[in-house]
Amino acid sequence: MKKRLRYLLPGFAFLVLLIGTLWYVRVEAGTAIEDYTSVSRVPRIRPDYCGVMIPPNIAPLNFLIEETGTRYRVKVYSTYGEPIDISCRTARIVIPIRPWKKLLKLNRGQALHLDTYVRGEGGRWSRFDTITNEIAADEIDGFLVYRLIRPVYNLWFETRIHQRDLQNYRESLVMDNPHGNCVNCHTFLNNSPDVMALQVRGSLGGMLFVRNGAVTKLAMRPKAAYISWHPSGRLAAFSTNKVRQLFHGARAEPREVIDLDSALGIYMVDSNTVTMPASIAKPDRLETYPAWSPDGRHLYFCSAPILWSDRDQMPPDNFKQVRYDLMKISYDLETDQWGELETLLSAEETGMSIVQPRVSPDGRFLLFCMCEYGCFPIFHATSDLYLMDLTTGRFSRLPINSDQSDSWHSWSSNSRWIVFSSKRRDGQFARPYFSYIDETGKAHKPFVMPQKNPAFYDSFIKTYNLPELVKEPLWAGPRDFARAASGPAQEIASSAVTGATPPATTENASSSPYRPATEKPDVR
Repeated sequence: MKKRLRYLLPGFAFLVLLIGTLWYVRVEAGTAIEDYTSVSRVPRIRPDYCGVMIPPNIAPLNFLIEETGTRYRVKVYSTYGEPIDISCRTARIVIPIRPWKKLLKLNRGQALHLDTYVRGEGGRWSRFDTITNEIAADEIDGFLVYRLIRPVYNLWFETRIHQRDLQNYRESLVMDNPHGNCVNCHTFLNNSPDVMALQVRGSLGGMLFVRNGAVTKLAMRPKAAYISWHPSGRLAAFSTNKVRQLFHGARAEPREVIDLDSALGIYMVDSNTVTMPASIAKPDRLETYPAWSPDGRHLYFCSAPILWSDRDQMPPDNFKQVRYDLMKISYDLETDQWGELETLLSAEETGMSIVQPRVSPDGRFLLFCMCEYGCFPIFHATSDLYLMDLTTGRFSRLPINSDQSDSWHSWSSNSRWIVFSSKRRDGQFARPYFSYIDETGKAHKPFVMPQKNPAFYDSFIKTYNLPELVKEPLWAGPRDFARAASGPAQEIASSAVTGATPPATTENASSSPYRPATEKPDVR
């Protein structure tokens, strides 16, 4: 009996201490601070969650208070519901998820306030100006799918596709890179995870399609890179790109990706055929980044003249003079007929290269990048996001840009939210940022994807690539994709190539002097 008490007493004492501590914290958190010194500015916090519009279904925006103190108090409140009081000895503010969800649910369309108090070395409290954010009435699609890659330039190890539940902090693996192959360029049909395409490059190269509850592998000829699903799901436009990488000797971002040759093609799902219509696969042009309109009646893409005669030479002649135009062409699904090409916005007019067009699901706006030259804006600090009103043709640079690369963007299914990859934090690692776009096209101050640990991005040395918003979680997992990638590829039944450039590939260029012969570049 004495022996049992000897073991039970320390545990009992610890329990009493824990209950006492929790009671003290709860009482202190609920006690108003009346004696304080007012500071006429908002507190410095990281990440910057001041003055932002947030979805009503987003995870708590945890943050660090960058003010010196011995104790910290934060009160989170809105028009309706109970406030959330947080008291801690460190500057790390972690908001409990259940009361946060309840508060946001009750206050759609209302302001969200944060009162911050910091106790100094002398024991006196300082109260900072209130941080005020806005809770949007419109939700964001609940899941984000992205590729995580290390900051390397010539290896494919640990290139993985993940999905994140934006309503909490749960991240799950979608696909690992099998046998060191590269996985990238994932795309979805109408923000739904039920239909998806994913590119695999390397020894197991092929295009993985998620459709009708199965994952299949197709031997696309020519090989596909960037894909856009027609809203009907009956076909997909794709680009075939001959990309190479080189390095600058004097630039903050030394890497450069060049498209030596490219064209657009169409994959017809039902007939399992590939065609390359002459109007979107011209021998003297570089065509890339296809994007369908939501009604399926127009295909947007980017096109630039080929300024070199040798399509294998690296670096090619005049590559810094390559600037892409924004093109548009009509299409009739029932007759499979293409209309006339239209230049929606020319590089000559803007003096910049126009790439990565994405149409809002309601068909009102076109979001795209412009950078100094070329087709790979993630490596260009000059890359900014622009928005065009398709009802007027007017466009403008969005106020949400930074002095670093902003690119790789996508829309939420309700056309009210965008996500994009930005290197604004340090110029090296791309992070996913969200911005609210109202009905007039006004973009609100962006905020970085919240993490449970507010210091997460300080030490996370992977970059977020190609963030895509989807309404539901992917049903297919790592085993499904690995099984399909490792298995035989289904051959395309027939391939009608009409007026296309010579087939371009993203592989089999080991003779290039700009990278090791045994590895291919991991571009992002």
